[in-house]
Amino acid sequence: MDPLTTAVHQRRPLTDVQVIDAHAHLGAYSRFFTPDPSAEAMVRVMDRCGVSHAVLASCLAIELDTAAGNAATAAAVAAHPGRLSGYLTLNPHQNPDAEAARWAGDSRFVGIKLHPSLHEYPITGPGYRVVWELAARTGWPVLTHTWTGSAYDDPGMVAAVAERHPEVTFLLGHSGALPYGFDTAIELAERHPNLYLEICGSYFTSRDLERMVRRLGAHRVVYGSDFPFIDLRYSIGRVLYADLPLADRVTVLGGAFAALLRKDDVT
Repeated sequence: MDPLTTAVHQRRPLTDVQVIDAHAHLGAYSRFFTPDPSAEAMVRVMDRCGVSHAVLASCLAIELDTAAGNAATAAAVAAHPGRLSGYLTLNPHQNPDAEAARWAGDSRFVGIKLHPSLHEYPITGPGYRVVWELAARTGWPVLTHTWTGSAYDDPGMVAAVAERHPEVTFLLGHSGALPYGFDTAIELAERHPNLYLEICGSYFTSRDLERMVRRLGAHRVVYGSDFPFIDLRYSIGRVLYADLPLADRVTVLGGAFAALLRKDDVT
């Protein structure tokens, strides 16, 4: 019996496995409609699916108002201790030095979130200097949006930054997003040990996950959902039903990301 798929067949939440969603969002977003993007609704869905913990970034912070959005992230984490943690969003156009100074010592944040495509600023640019300094000082991983072929965050551009900053851990959000770019993302991660592949996205399948794990090892592949943009059940199912050993699927679901966080950041 496979305990992961058995739970699905029995219509019950996953138990006895730590599921950490490393790529979630909070609040309304102008480009997608989400019926209820509140933290309370997210935790209810997590309970139904058996997701232990989610690390989220405010959509307001990513898109329009970094300062107000980061404050919303902190408030959501405070309201749901042990279930939610935050990414500190830094936007090179909105005083990233001040935001880094404001939140660097706050335990509600466990990582940094970048969205170069939305900010229309290349990840290789000097405006992200404070990001690499903060990540190196705190040990926080950096989750960055990536899109194959983008002028702002193509995976190859992230790899170039990772090479300059080997002390920083990078999560390639969406692993380049487009199917024809997944193999390139794998090759980049093979060459740069501080690059990890994060697997949320509309084009991602179990077969892509299998290829990533077999080439990199499960410890280099991190589960994320893009929840609530993408149905949490769909995102988990791609891992649960992958043709991989149970231990590898458990590592992808939570173990890989937990190993990148500081002790006690996610309990």
